[in-house]
Amino acid sequence: MAVALILVSVFFALAFEAQQVASWLRQRVGEIEVFLEDVDDRTGQTVHDRIKVQPGVDATEYISRAEAAEIFRQEFGEGAEAFFDAPFLPASIRFTVTGAYANPDSLAILADRVATWSNVDDVLFNQPLLVKVQKNLRLLTVGGSALALLVLLASIFLVANTIRLTIYARRLLIRTMKLVGATDRFIRLPFVIEGMLQGLVAAVVALGALSGFYILAVRTLPQLPPVGSDELVIFSVAVLIAGVLLGWSGSAVSVRRFVRKVALH
Repeated sequence: MAVALILVSVFFALAFEAQQVASWLRQRVGEIEVFLEDVDDRTGQTVHDRIKVQPGVDATEYISRAEAAEIFRQEFGEGAEAFFDAPFLPASIRFTVTGAYANPDSLAILADRVATWSNVDDVLFNQPLLVKVQKNLRLLTVGGSALALLVLLASIFLVANTIRLTIYARRLLIRTMKLVGATDRFIRLPFVIEGMLQGLVAAVVALGALSGFYILAVRTLPQLPPVGSDELVIFSVAVLIAGVLLGWSGSAVSVRRFVRKVALH
């Protein structure tokens, strides 16, 4: 059961991190750039402030003409000075949206709305790439959910078989209890409680192993983001509850089927 809990916990932790990375990726791919007309920085900042208060906008950056020229010089290197006789690069505003708005439909609506504003020349974002990323993330979510369900079912099956062996070893005791009039519910109860206690102990063992894995991962990859204390408490409680439920489900299924099959002769 400890091994099963470790596998399930690691999988769900990876799935959670994958969702975080996917949300960040959608935000980065869904970056919108607004090119302004021939306006001064004061007017550009006014448009910038208007974009900042739009629903779903997460982070914004105003790029003046001078900053755009500097970016052009860094990206194109030698020969870029030939274009600096006139301020040919317009001021622009780059902004990203929150995860809930990082989809092609919402971004298209927002881009069309901003394009109608005064002093706005053009609004661009990579819609085909965002559609492709959204499709791949959907496939990853479906495949990950199916794999998680498979791991969970395999864990329950493993626990059920293990407890079934324990019950089989005590079949003579169960037969004797039936002969003296014990009901099936009375016989099942100790096995179910034992399964829940084993699940709780397995969860404690799994938490110890997972803590060791996490410490090793942090030492190996220092760039990993730190985990907050609240998240650790929630994760630990979830593993403990999962261990108890895993022990209960496996023992309840096994005992119910096996007790009925114990013959009295």
